Formats: sequence, C-alpha cells, structure tokens
Amino acid sequence: MSAVVVLKSGKEKSLKRRHPWIFSGAIQTVKGKPASGDTVRVESANGEFLALAAYSPQSQIRARVWSFDANDSIDDEFFYRRIHQAQQLRQQLLSSDTNSYRVVAAESDELPGITIDRYDNYLVCQLLSAGAERWRGAIVNALKRCFAGCHIYERSDVDVRKKEGLPLVTGVLSGDQPPAEVIIRENGLQLAVDICAGHKTGYYLDQRDSRHAIMTYAAGKRVLNAFSYSGGFSIYAAAAGAREVINVDVSEPALATAQRNLALNNMTDAPVQQHQADVFQALRDYTKAGERFDVIVLDPPKFVDSKASLTRACRGYKDINRLAAGLLNPGGILLTFSCSGLLAADLFQKVVADAALDAGRPLKLVQRLYQAADHPVLLSYPEGLYLKGLVLRAD
Repeated sequence: MSAVVVLKSGKEKSLKRRHPWIFSGAIQTVKGKPASGDTVRVESANGEFLALAAYSPQSQIRARVWSFDANDSIDDEFFYRRIHQAQQLRQQLLSSDTNSYRVVAAESDELPGITIDRYDNYLVCQLLSAGAERWRGAIVNALKRCFAGCHIYERSDVDVRKKEGLPLVTGVLSGDQPPAEVIIRENGLQLAVDICAGHKTGYYLDQRDSRHAIMTYAAGKRVLNAFSYSGGFSIYAAAAGAREVINVDVSEPALATAQRNLALNNMTDAPVQQHQADVFQALRDYTKAGERFDVIVLDPPKFVDSKASLTRACRGYKDINRLAAGLLNPGGILLTFSCSGLLAADLFQKVVADAALDAGRPLKLVQRLYQAADHPVLLSYPEGLYLKGLVLRAD
C-alpha cells in the first residue's frame, strides 16, 4: 500500500465518528496512483491517520473504509476474520428451524460493498464496490473456510456496480450451479427460492420477522397481500388460520412460486388466491367494487433510487396507503412497508399519516417493524437501517 488519500480540512469528522464512506468532494489530494479497489491510507489535512479504505476512482463514494486500525493488514486473513465474526453473530440470533439468512450485511458488518446471503447450502454473493471486486478471491476462500461444503454463487447484477465502473456479473464462484428451485426453511415453513433469477439474491430475507408478525393478526381474517412476490406473507397468514388470502402481484412467475409454496407446506386446500395485476390498479378496482379486508399487507419494491426521485416516491407511497386505508374493515390491520433507504422513518410515517387523513380513516400505530436481526445496523452507519414497517389499526 503506497497511496495516501488526504482529506480537506474539517472533512475528517465523519471518519472520526466511524462512518465508512469518503466522498470525492471531501478529498484534498491523492498521493500515488491507486488502481480501482486498491487499499489506501486515509489521512486528515494535518497528516493524522484516519482509516484504511478501498479506493474507487469512478464512484462519488471515492473510498470505503475497511478498518480504522492503522495496524490492520487488508489481506486474505482480514476477510476471513470479518466473515467468521459475522457468522458467529448469526449463530447467536437464529434458531434451528431457519436455514436461510443474511451472512454479511455490507457496511454494517464492516465489509462495505459485500452482501452475502445463505439459502440452505447455497451462498449468494453481491460484490458491489471496487474493493469487493478487488478481493473477490479472498472473499470466496473465506466463505469456503467458514461454510465447508456450501456452494457459492454470484448475483452482482445490481446497477450500483456501474457507478463503481464495474460490469454486471453473475455465475458460479465455487461448487455447483444452483438448481432452478432451492427449498429453504424459515421459522419451520418451507419456501421455494430462485437464486439465479429471483429478486435481490433470490428472496426477501429481511422480512422474515415481519412475515412472522402477521400471524398475530391473521387468524380467521380476510387478508390482502399486495406486491406479494412469492407469497411469503400469505404462507404465514394461512398457517395462522386466515379465512381468505389474496395475493396480488404483476409477475406471473412470482405468483406461480406462491402457489408452489402452498404445496410445499401442504396448504393446497388453503383459501389462498393468486391475482395477477398491477397493484395500484387492483387497489382502485377493489375500491370501486366495494371490497373490504381485515388485514392488508403493502410491501412494495423500492420506490426511491435517488434523492431526486424522493418526491415522486412519496406520492406513490401515499397513493397506495390511501387506497389500502379505504379498503379496511373497522378494526382492520394495515402492515405497510418501505425498503427505500433514502426515505427516513419519520417521513414515511408522515406520508402514511397524510394518506390516512385523505382516506378519512383514522389509523393507530400499534407496532413498528424493521429488517430481521440478521440484517444488523452499525450505529455509526445509520444508512444500514433501510426497512421500515408500520402496523396500523383502523377505527
């Protein structure tokens, strides 16, 4: 390591608070010629050591911190230690009736740009930063040491890699090609996951606790699961004894998987319907038809990709929540979510409150939901808290 990144005067404050990002505008000069992903020493304007970081010449986030310890060596053993530490935490958090979880949560596990999920005996990696790309071999070797016998597959097909000057990549990193369907176990239930083509790394592991939470409200109820994807919330609702469940999603393959999940759990006779439709239009159609529900789940995809799209996204969240509020029976429950990290929790609550006001349906907050515990949040990196959920009761 020969390159040094020197910050402008006063720009060291966030690093001293252990935030792991260094933006291009904070840099005074770069001594040396670091290549993409190289480890650089980060110093303040007066020469004080601040961090060891991965350099990314094409990204607005010009460097991401590996370590705040000047004595650390960023090498193969470094990645083994960090991944092993992350795995030990998960072993404390998860019960034996769950075999799929987030192994590494990027910056929150002090491995910026690295996301790793486990689906039974398959590990799925997203290497989304220049530093992660530089150390992919070390990451794979560390995973083979920590998870002997597991197959490793890459799903680095996320647009954020383009900001790092990296191509989108998928494929086997070690072991076998995943089958078209991997059956996972979650809280004792079985779910089919398409690792190669499914959303994210195959499934929304971050909603595990929220899916379990619906069981508190679903027994004997009529449930609408909007943006249902492969029907995870519906499996839990059916297991809790829901009277009727309707999945609504625009994707026919997702709904086919939802039907498959019923079969995996011996629920083919359960009162669960699949409705392929645009959710915004479906909510309007249900309103016109005078339909009512006891429990509604709104779990939309990320509406906010940048700060410039925040206003438009808020309109979208307000629209679906206004429509859903109007479809609730008295005493009905709305579980509404945002997975948009750029939408702050207080703003999300305000948007939903405005939606309820426009719908003329007073709603009471009875529970808050967040990403599951295997998606921890490093306190010095608040951006790690991205999933927000509100459980609301209609009068």
